[in-house]
Amino acid sequence: MPRLLRITVSLASILVLALIHLPDVLSSPVVSSARHDPRRVSSIEHIGEGKLGAVASESAICSRHGTEILEMGGNAADALVATIFCVGVVGMYHSGIGGGGFLLVKAPNGTFEFIDFRETAPAAAFEEMFKNNTNASTTGGLASGVPGEVRGLEYLHKKYGSLPWSTVMQPAIHTARDGFPVGPDLVRYMNSAVAGKEDFLSKDPTWAIDFAPNGTRVGLGDTITRRRYADTLETIANRGPDAFYSGPIAETMIQALKAANGTMTLEDLQNYTIAIRNTSQIDYRGYKVTGTTAPSSGTVALNILKVLDTYEDFMRPENVNLSTHRLDEAIRFGYGLRTELGDPFFLKGMDEYQEDMLKQSTIDQIRGKISDYHTQNVSVYDPKGIESLNTPGTSHIAAVDHSGLAISTITTINLLFGSKVMVPETGIIMNNEMDDFSTPGTSNAFGYIPSEANFIRPGKRPLSSITPTIVTHQNGSVFYIAGSAGGSRIITATLQSIIHAVDEGLSAAEALAKPRLHDQLVPNQVRFEYTYDNETVAFMKTRGHNVTWVAPGDSTAQAIRVLPNGTFDAAGEPRQLDSGGFAV
Repeated sequence: MPRLLRITVSLASILVLALIHLPDVLSSPVVSSARHDPRRVSSIEHIGEGKLGAVASESAICSRHGTEILEMGGNAADALVATIFCVGVVGMYHSGIGGGGFLLVKAPNGTFEFIDFRETAPAAAFEEMFKNNTNASTTGGLASGVPGEVRGLEYLHKKYGSLPWSTVMQPAIHTARDGFPVGPDLVRYMNSAVAGKEDFLSKDPTWAIDFAPNGTRVGLGDTITRRRYADTLETIANRGPDAFYSGPIAETMIQALKAANGTMTLEDLQNYTIAIRNTSQIDYRGYKVTGTTAPSSGTVALNILKVLDTYEDFMRPENVNLSTHRLDEAIRFGYGLRTELGDPFFLKGMDEYQEDMLKQSTIDQIRGKISDYHTQNVSVYDPKGIESLNTPGTSHIAAVDHSGLAISTITTINLLFGSKVMVPETGIIMNNEMDDFSTPGTSNAFGYIPSEANFIRPGKRPLSSITPTIVTHQNGSVFYIAGSAGGSRIITATLQSIIHAVDEGLSAAEALAKPRLHDQLVPNQVRFEYTYDNETVAFMKTRGHNVTWVAPGDSTAQAIRVLPNGTFDAAGEPRQLDSGGFAV
């Protein structure tokens, strides 16, 4: 298909997405008994429309459940927990309780907390376990790290939540048990997962119970149920998070992993703990931007923004082409710095390294190396020639309420449908997060060596591109909550979302709809979505960039903006037909 035709088709698609990406959603499955406290309801009656709170996720169904939790008197933490559990039901290809992630929380008093519930390497894991068996890092029992999602949500709810734990889990339980419509996103991800391979979703009896109950894989408009998963969630709701890490749920999980050649043990599950990490913060265009530290990539995003903050004319209408070149150059330097990141609990000096990334002297040094006239060899940005991992997957969820409690979180099981191991008794889909580690003695397709900082160690968390971010005014009030999914493209998608909101003054929906670029240094190319401005892309070619075009959808994002009058402006990803962001 000629590129001009592709651009025209893509433009039409984006317009259609903008009009229909908020689909009809299921009515609330929250049990009516949860609305028993009239004090909660009466306390929110005086709050104006759109000023109570907001939720945005890749599932409009789940976002609606989140806002309904707000309407029944819950806060942003309650809404987020409900939404994440629901996304694990509906977006099982990306997330679920068999995985992990990161939470960035801004408390009403203005303090920030970074909750790391990323998966950890089992005790039996070792540095070279995938050296001659790379497929085992993506498929089967060895691919799974110890899941942390339930512990992460437990911590968030205990510290910040207000409604009972069992109450906030009800929407996910009912959605799994009663079923939900198969939407375009699920169809697309199912097709991608089995492309060129046997259709495990319909051929494997364990998977077929959910995905092909009548012998044929469910299709667009069908109702899919996940009753085993509903029972599992109900057990966790009634007995508490410990029910996931010991007892029958844990035992069947270990049995399934061992049957698939895994080495994880019950002790690994029982010993799992979350980690409370440092946050990073910079000034950008008069705002405060707060992000997460390693093993996430938040400091990389902040480094890039801080470099861009040195350009006073950045993204002015008359300067868009040059600004795009400067953006890409700052990104390339940022990804070069990222190659040295890893789990600070296992790497001496990692905290200091990240502090150095944000020092003004480092920013000035990078700015001095950026030329307005040409891009440069990869070795300038990454002198050691270390690989830049292309990590996929993930789902971003954002929530905020009128008290000022704001949360940005990203949850993942890594590749589509994780390790392809589903626990037969519980319906839990296990992650393949071990693939995010680097393996020594190998090089990637571009000849780059693996990062020693990201080698496997028992109990270690692998490096992630996840970048939950919260932008606040100087007085501490929330302006913008950003985050995205898409593996290594998370950093660039999140950056551009913030730039569109801060530098260009766009709404949440407008910021997400803008076409995106991505450059992760290796491979040495900058990828533009088809709808990107042709003149700008042509300008990038004149600066020596290796340009390629891609269809929209490699990255997906959600955002919430807070208007000066306190009204919330929430949006889901227009590249995902089933996404949604709502304010109440």
